[in-house]
Amino acid sequence: MTMQLNHPTQKDGAQKRNAQQESNMSLHNTVSEELVPSRYALRIGEIDVLVVSDGVLPLPTETMSTNADPATRAAWFKDMFLGPDAFDWALNVLVVRSGDKLILVDAGLGGQFPGFPRAGQFPKRLKAAGIDLSSVTDVVITHMHMDHIGGLLVDEVKSQLRPDLRIHVSATEVAFWESPDFSLTAMPSPVPDVLRATANQFISEYRSKVRTFEDEYEVAPGVVVKLTGGHTPGHSVVYVTSGGERLTFAGDALFPVAFEHPDWHNGFEHDPEESVRVRVRLLQEAAASGELFVATHLPFPSVGRVAVDGDAFRWVAGFWDY
Repeated sequence: MTMQLNHPTQKDGAQKRNAQQESNMSLHNTVSEELVPSRYALRIGEIDVLVVSDGVLPLPTETMSTNADPATRAAWFKDMFLGPDAFDWALNVLVVRSGDKLILVDAGLGGQFPGFPRAGQFPKRLKAAGIDLSSVTDVVITHMHMDHIGGLLVDEVKSQLRPDLRIHVSATEVAFWESPDFSLTAMPSPVPDVLRATANQFISEYRSKVRTFEDEYEVAPGVVVKLTGGHTPGHSVVYVTSGGERLTFAGDALFPVAFEHPDWHNGFEHDPEESVRVRVRLLQEAAASGELFVATHLPFPSVGRVAVDGDAFRWVAGFWDY
């Protein structure tokens, strides 16, 4: 048997490309509003974990490395095919199911802040994943910056939350925002006032639901929130431990530059020197244990491991499990 190869003409090729484009558009319109679902599920022992993207927001590259030499900073962002002046900062939240508890870790930015149309996505992405906000029993707030609490201030979110919801925040964090100190930060000029107002609104609306802890608190079996300080005085991380496995949700303890340059300061850090100490300690712990590591501002799905690389570290992205 012989096979005849028919070489397409230019006209045939154009028709095929048009048909493919129409097919792609049809798929995009009929299957989902988003080509990427922006959620990633994994299991830590007996505990279910879902990483959900709240979207992205633009950030000046300078804010990511306020104490770095400008040429060195520019070279790093160029090597990462980012910048040169701004890049998209990922926003991730976590959903954890342990026993009869469904725990939301941070709540994203919300949609009430102008200029960030691609953030505030977690409510619709939870819905797409089949998770009803009314089933959330607990919320853990790593710290009270607006991109971690803003989602709870959206009317359509507030109306769905259960009356007996518990919100866990470190006592140090709550006290800090009564009179916050921005003297060591290097944020864009409008940001401190917005952060202060958002934190005040959050406490005002959720005071009766807030449950504070001093050093650490077990929210559910195998789910522990622990105070680290640094980024804010009350910044905390969440450890998920089950069946000999562990995942750390590091919140804002580190950013994409942190592996190669853990000593670079972020303009949103209220205590940059302490932030470096916290960051290095967490990275050393993760490298030693081989645990899974997730952070708010690492590119989605932000699931990987940490390796030591000389005097710095290396991010080893996890292979997606389909």
